[in-house]
Amino acid sequence: PDKEWKQKNIGESWTPGETVVASIGQGYVLATPIQLAVMTARIAHGENQIIPVLREEQKTTDNDKMGVSASSMAIIRRGMDAVVNGKKGTARNYKLDLDGIAMAGKTGTVQVKRITKAERERGIVDNMDRPWKFRDHALFTGYAPLDNPKYAVAVVVEHGGSGSSGAAPIARDILTYIFEQGI
Repeated sequence: PDKEWKQKNIGESWTPGETVVASIGQGYVLATPIQLAVMTARIAHGENQIIPVLREEQKTTDNDKMGVSASSMAIIRRGMDAVVNGKKGTARNYKLDLDGIAMAGKTGTVQVKRITKAERERGIVDNMDRPWKFRDHALFTGYAPLDNPKYAVAVVVEHGGSGSSGAAPIARDILTYIFEQGI
């Protein structure tokens, strides 16, 4: 979303706060899991467009550039590495348990409904203490191997809580299976 999109679709002007919110994937930002996986693959491989392959015999081409500098891409990749492999990373507990293979990624938590003051007064302070339909959605997108990316994955777990505990373990298990099977 941008100024033109909001004016056309919502009939209102863009505010500076919306730029901040959009920069972390909230507000009017919408993305499907396949879009997240494709963007993750583009980050992992450089800036060329990646076309998803759904069948082995499907042809792919690299097309449009993203227009992001190599130094900015390196910063993004280092950040995604730190999410999984750093001492304080939000997915540090879900590293690949495979010799010489590491993954990088990004966790995300999509707030479904904020915890109200009334709920807090009743003792509900954790998202997972709420009814299932009000729990946050969990998200993780990542790639592996870290040094020579071959696979990108995106996992969304509706009402799964945080991305670090709800989606990252699933992504780890998917990538582990792929590498163990030699796919």
